Amino acid sequence: MCITISTTSSDCSERGVKAVPQSELFLREISVDWDEIPRDSYLRAIPALSALRHLPFHCPVTFFVGENGSGKSTLLEGMAEALGFNPEGGSRNYRFSTYDAGSELSGALRPVRGSRREKWGYFLRAESFYNVATAEEEYAKLSSRGSEYYHRRSHGESFLHLIQTNFSGAGLYLLDEPEAALSPQRQLTLLAEIDRCVRAGSQFFIASHSPVLLGFPDAELLCFDGGGIHPIAYEETDSFRITELFIRNRAQILRRLLCADDGED
Repeated sequence: MCITISTTSSDCSERGVKAVPQSELFLREISVDWDEIPRDSYLRAIPALSALRHLPFHCPVTFFVGENGSGKSTLLEGMAEALGFNPEGGSRNYRFSTYDAGSELSGALRPVRGSRREKWGYFLRAESFYNVATAEEEYAKLSSRGSEYYHRRSHGESFLHLIQTNFSGAGLYLLDEPEAALSPQRQLTLLAEIDRCVRAGSQFFIASHSPVLLGFPDAELLCFDGGGIHPIAYEETDSFRITELFIRNRAQILRRLLCADDGED
């Protein structure tokens, strides 16, 4: 079954999402040419991706949400590579590689651009941040910025400093699970940084499980669960519902999870 998502601007508004004219977005849509993907590719076994043909975007901030293995990071990484970013992360100027991180999906993705072009961009993956931080330190020595010492900071401090240093207005940014490096308080700081960049004309694509980050105002949330990619309200995401359930019923849930065998022989 082929799924084409054709959410309109009015649909976004009904969900409380502030849509903008697609022509004002750097990336308006992506499509997938499945003839470019091998018949035995693992991508065909991921329901949300195997059903995908076209995926339009309507808002400056788009979140990919879903369970582990649902395909959200796979699509984000494929998009980043198709847009010219280094597969392990960094800007389009980065060309380092510590392992084969290439995506089978990237060669089959067809980005549809808007009328504007971004002035800058960055792809940031939590899992390969160490490699990006190392490259940033090396590149900084060769630039007018002077030395940067990412590895002298904690993981979270370094991650956030890189964003504050490298993200600016009119940029296209892709982030894969940034909450993995950040405390809840630092996630709030990241929200402020995203807002700063969006107000200056940037566009973001973020794969995340964080109920803090997913709460960004006027963001479009696309869920990868249930066999296809579909819009979802913030309060309907598992990230929100499970977190709320745990906070409200912590003692009861823990008793059921951890003490189920109490009293048994």
